[in-house]
Amino acid sequence: MEPPSGTALTVIMVGLTVATGVLDAVSFLALGQVFTANQTGNLLFLGFGIAGQGGRPVLATAVSLGAFAVGAALGARLESALAARHHQWFPVALTTEAALLAAAAAAAWEWGTSRGLPPGRRCAAIGLMAVAMGMRNVTAIRAAVPDLTTTVETRAMTALVSGSPLGRDKRLGYGSHAGGRRLFSVAGLFAGGLLGAGLLGLGTRPALVLLLVAAFIAATAFLVPGLARRRRTTEG
Repeated sequence: MEPPSGTALTVIMVGLTVATGVLDAVSFLALGQVFTANQTGNLLFLGFGIAGQGGRPVLATAVSLGAFAVGAALGARLESALAARHHQWFPVALTTEAALLAAAAAAAWEWGTSRGLPPGRRCAAIGLMAVAMGMRNVTAIRAAVPDLTTTVETRAMTALVSGSPLGRDKRLGYGSHAGGRRLFSVAGLFAGGLLGAGLLGLGTRPALVLLLVAAFIAATAFLVPGLARRRRTTEG
C-alpha cells in the first residue's frame, strides 16, 4: 500500500527532515564530529582524514559511510519486498528506523557525557544511526515528494533561489507553488540542527535525544495507516 499523499505526506516529510537535523547534531557534536545522514560531508571528511588534515576521524567516518550503505541495501530489499506483497511499506520502514535509533541510544547510554564512551560503543551508536539513515533515504526516494529528501538540502536550496523572483527560472518552478515546500524543506533541516544543538547545550544526554527522535518517528509510523485510509476514502 502507498503512503498518504498531498499535504499529509508533505508534513510527515518535513517532520522527518527536522528529525534528521537533530540526529546529525547528536552524531557530530556528541559522538565524534561525524555525520550519520549527510554522507556528502562524510566523503569529504574521510578524504581529509586520510590525508591527515583537519584532525578528522577516519574510523568513525568510515563506519558511518559503510553502515549507511548497508542501511540503503536493507531498506531497498525490505521496502520493495513489502510493496510487492501489497503491504504497508512506509510505516514499516519508519518503525524499523525508530527501532534502530532506539538501539543506538542504548549503545550511547551512560551517566556522563557521550564523549567518554568507549570507542566500540561510540562506533556502534554511529553505525546504528547511519543504518537508520540509509534506510530513510530509500524511504524518501520511494515516497518521491519533490524537494523533500529529508537528509540533503543543497538541491532544494538551489531550486528555492533559482525558482524565486531572484532567479526567475520557470524550469525550476518560478511562478509555481513549489517555493513554500522548498522553504519548509530547508528550514526543517536548519530547525532540526538548531533543536539538537540546543538540547545538547542544555545538558540533555545524547542518548535521551536519540530516544526522543525514535519516539517521534515511531509515533509518525503509527499515524501513517490512518492517514493512508483517509486518503483512499477521500479518493473513493
